[in-house]
Amino acid sequence: MRAALPGVARAMRWVALVLSGTIGCGGAGAAPLTITLVHDRETERATRDQLVRVLGEHDVTAFTYTREIAIDEEAIPHSHPVLTLHARHLGDDDLLLSTFVHEQAHWWLEAHVEATAAAVAELRAAFPSLPVGFPDGATSEASSYEHLIVDHLDHTALRSLVGEERAARAFAFWETDHYRALYAIEREHEAEIERITARHRLAHPCP
Repeated sequence: MRAALPGVARAMRWVALVLSGTIGCGGAGAAPLTITLVHDRETERATRDQLVRVLGEHDVTAFTYTREIAIDEEAIPHSHPVLTLHARHLGDDDLLLSTFVHEQAHWWLEAHVEATAAAVAELRAAFPSLPVGFPDGATSEASSYEHLIVDHLDHTALRSLVGEERAARAFAFWETDHYRALYAIEREHEAEIERITARHRLAHPCP
């Protein structure tokens, strides 16, 4: 999700030094990940620990574009102004990892506004009248088209990190959860979305 929710207050900041050196291809350099716990509740602390462990197990260098992370159990995940995760996926590492790379992909597209706009124009022609609104679409028509790219970047990243079978399981869940029609379109037309993404040089730069 691209839109931001209200900012953090009296948050607890924590630096995940364990991630030094695994982040940088997206522009964050070798600096550690900084995690803010918005309410400093048990589920947020557990999600922080889970995230640090999961990112320590997988090299996310090619898919990381911001090192500032917030965890807010009351929020819907979003990318800006601070990449924010919720505490919903404590029981599923792959869904948390997918959410992380999904929100990171929004930062990648923001750094390539003209290319994203050109790709969206092609997607409009290929897939007219995308749904808008929960549970099938994003918050606006423009966001629904952008999410076809983001969902694809998320899918390719997750596949490279955990393998085809686990990525397929995670994306089967997303199809029943939110952006349902968008995830289904990405699955059914992955090759075409990949061609459009590649044509506009929006694929992750150093997988």
